[in-house]
Amino acid sequence: MRDRGLIFTGLVLFLGLITFPVWYNLASGTSSKPPELKLPTTEKQCVAPTETMRMSHMEMLITWRDQVVRQNDRTYVAADGKRYDMSLTNTCLKCHDNKAEFCDKCHDYAGVKPYCWDCHIDPKLVQRSKG
Repeated sequence: MRDRGLIFTGLVLFLGLITFPVWYNLASGTSSKPPELKLPTTEKQCVAPTETMRMSHMEMLITWRDQVVRQNDRTYVAADGKRYDMSLTNTCLKCHDNKAEFCDKCHDYAGVKPYCWDCHIDPKLVQRSKG
């Protein structure tokens, strides 16, 4: 039981290191506000509500991919009954045409590296080849 002080000191150091990012942000006065996005101007309504898209757009895109590739089903019917083509390039990027100002800002903020562009052509490359 003579190690009680050593164990207690170790626990305090461990908790201090683990919670350091929280304390650092509180002390520096910075907050983790989400990035300002350039919203589409061509359409006023997305295929799903904003909160749904923020939380689960990746699951939707994976479901679309599976239905298109495995079941040859290319039509998505939204909750309001409107029909959309299940296509990242032709549906999503039709409205969100500036990938750097929309997709990339959120993905960089969240620290994720989507693999969409492993199969799809990056819109920047398409625009360069046309010009």
